[in-house]
Amino acid sequence: MAAPDSGEKDWRLQAQLDEGEAHDRLRDLIPRLRERDVVDDVKDSVGDDVVITHDGDVLYAYATSEAAIAGARAAIEAVLEREGVSAELRISHWDGEHEEWRQVDPPLSDVAREAMEREDRVDGALETRTLVATAGRLVRGEFEQSMAGWAERLGLECQIVEHPHLLTTQVAFTVTGPKDRIDEFATGLRAEGWTYVRTETNVMLNPL
Repeated sequence: MAAPDSGEKDWRLQAQLDEGEAHDRLRDLIPRLRERDVVDDVKDSVGDDVVITHDGDVLYAYATSEAAIAGARAAIEAVLEREGVSAELRISHWDGEHEEWRQVDPPLSDVAREAMEREDRVDGALETRTLVATAGRLVRGEFEQSMAGWAERLGLECQIVEHPHLLTTQVAFTVTGPKDRIDEFATGLRAEGWTYVRTETNVMLNPL
């Protein structure tokens, strides 16, 4: 699931319908969450700032605070009970440092928590990697500046080595930092490199 906007809806509830429930029932249930009888039973439980949606047989609610998501949960549980629908509910909070949803209720099992901690240690381990991209020579400086700035924002050390060719320049970026940040840098590098190749091609093909 995509990351929320900074400082916004970083609490999420998932309601996974039990196997055998009709998937299309969620489309009928979502409008019920804001009907007057539900709001009267669960005081102002689903505010206008709570976003409710669904994907297949999973209902999602997103909110800006733990209190708001708890209120949404109460309303969802009330409607599910009235409609005789069984579902497993989980609440997660967005972890900006690791850029992923972390389950908080119910708490993770010891096995799941230990697996997550091992993954965090791997992702946080420092490593050095050299990545090579190709950019047009006319925009090489802008390309390097863009990627150097991206490395700085990710907290990576970055050294740049150029290998000029006839119409393009191969640029090697040697970056040092946490593995997950280097992976993110590599993804951006591939996209940025092709953007600048296309930019220069367009410049060369279009007459002044």
